[in-house]
Amino acid sequence: MQDLISSVNRTPIRLTDERWAHITEEHCELAGFRLEVLETVAKPDRVLAGGEGELLAVRELFPGRHLVAVYREVADDGFIITAFITSKIKALQRRKQLWP
Repeated sequence: MQDLISSVNRTPIRLTDERWAHITEEHCELAGFRLEVLETVAKPDRVLAGGEGELLAVRELFPGRHLVAVYREVADDGFIITAFITSKIKALQRRKQLWP
């Protein structure tokens, strides 16, 4: 099964069960946050440039804690690569902001 949402660029972004299993194995604190990861891509506070062409959707989840969903857009298709929670917002602010 897979979930499909639209990014701020109106590109369809997929989150497959395989990717979700990978994300929750590496970041167990995200178990139960699948919808929040999807919402972060669909309605982020901001989108930042990644180092390898990927995009980082960032949304404040709790005060001082941000959910980052890393995804890639290719033509008219896209997919979520990984996601994580961080409090190190200053490190993210060094990246180029693409949206808004």
